[in-house]
Amino acid sequence: MENKQTAIDYIVNVVNSCIAPDYIPDEIIKQAKQMEKEQIIKSIIDTIVGSNDIYDKEYPEVRRCAEQYYNETYGKE
Repeated sequence: MENKQTAIDYIVNVVNSCIAPDYIPDEIIKQAKQMEKEQIIKSIIDTIVGSNDIYDKEYPEVRRCAEQYYNETYGKE
């Protein structure tokens, strides 16, 4: 199964193909991808258990499932 593209992946591909390859520094891309990953995972958890700032401690199994979904859908970073 082919992985879906995240918004960050799309933007990086467009910038690299339209402006210049490697125009965006790797460290910025890495940070943006990590932020996006956390947003997607938190969104999944919020959908399952409701909005909760301490979900990592109370629902570690839900976070593991959300991370597994992310990795299967978008690929591991």
